[in-house]
Amino acid sequence: MIGYVLRTAVVFGAANGYGLAKITGWPGTFWPGVGVIFFLLQIKPSLKARKIQKRRLRICLDGCILLRTFLASSGCSIVFCLAGFLGMLPPGSLLAQPKFWLLHAGIAIFVEAVVFWNGMLRIYMTSEQLGIRWRVLGLLCGMIPVANLIVLAVLIRTAEREVAFEQEKILKNREREADRICATRYPILMVHGVFFRDFRYLNYWGRIPKELEKNGAVIYYGKQQSAASVADCGEELAARIREIVEESGCEKVNIIAHSKGGLDSRYALAKCGAAEMVASLTTVNTPHRGCEFADYLLSGIPRRQQEIVANAYNAALRRLGEKNPDFFAAVNDLTAGACSARNEEVMDVPGVYYQSIGTTLERAVKGRFPLNFSWYLVNHFDGENDGLVGERSFPWGEKYRLITPKGRRGISHGDMIDLNRENFDGFDVREFYVEIVHELKEKGL
Repeated sequence: MIGYVLRTAVVFGAANGYGLAKITGWPGTFWPGVGVIFFLLQIKPSLKARKIQKRRLRICLDGCILLRTFLASSGCSIVFCLAGFLGMLPPGSLLAQPKFWLLHAGIAIFVEAVVFWNGMLRIYMTSEQLGIRWRVLGLLCGMIPVANLIVLAVLIRTAEREVAFEQEKILKNREREADRICATRYPILMVHGVFFRDFRYLNYWGRIPKELEKNGAVIYYGKQQSAASVADCGEELAARIREIVEESGCEKVNIIAHSKGGLDSRYALAKCGAAEMVASLTTVNTPHRGCEFADYLLSGIPRRQQEIVANAYNAALRRLGEKNPDFFAAVNDLTAGACSARNEEVMDVPGVYYQSIGTTLERAVKGRFPLNFSWYLVNHFDGENDGLVGERSFPWGEKYRLITPKGRRGISHGDMIDLNRENFDGFDVREFYVEIVHELKEKGL
């Protein structure tokens, strides 16, 4: 609190020094000192931020501190300038001149603008939680009275919560670093879902792999095609598992698979000879019983329109290096009919630990595009869902967990792979995966 008061006093003094000098009669040598302190304040606004472990977060917190200082000091500056214009300050021939106060106001606006933009640039460049939406709103509402204050308050609050959240995670990982709670006996193979690839610079699993590695996990990726039949992807995964085992000598892997990746993995174990090289399979939001809304789409949308979408997707993936993308094969294998028939043939393999996890999105408006729209369609056919898959389709294996955090937000299909790199109340997706892998370690896997 004292720090904020002192920072506000310095900024207010720098912004209103021109008028204050005339009113107080303080010597001119006093104000250059205020200017120097103001300059230093723009470089390092707070000692509090120096305690933050990560440079990006320190800069972000400094930005929040500058913006809070701006709100307080600019409010005081506005009151001071208005008092001068209205003749409420000590009289004097110079002070009574409007030109004097116009010049004073110009100086004050410039100084306050320096503080504001210093703070805004810091949080815009470093915060990962503001997202595009709030950044755009911040720019659009900048000159709209009241609205600009509301948006600025949201920006500050969001950035401050991010700093606190990430700092806590850093300290937590540091405290348990020696325990290596994710150092499983067998490495982790993370298998992506449909319509995505394991790109080097755009991780399908968001911040999750790094969090696991910080806690001792060894991570590999499935690297199967983004759009192909379950059988084809299963063959690719089996080959990938053999490659990992041969190169690393790890004997087996623990698979964590999301969405269709869970179906691909089950097929690899049951039909492609990969079972002896797999210790466990954890499926996350996987449509084991298919998606009834997919049946509806394939039967309700004219074939011509389906072919246009499929051809466009396949062509785009070929340009990205995929050899034989097959949009129709991937979608057809996700229908309830196809999954039901496949479940009769693809049985669980003895000796492999199977478990499953599912979530639901409680309010469609809380989901990110396009899941906030697809939720209604899926809800009509499949009931409670994560924006893409119905809850009834998730359970598989010895253990099933439906994650239902407090509040009315819920967790979407994309949230479970940290797709938007978003922190929200009630569920820490990175810590959740740490707990999952730690449990595998406790089982001796």
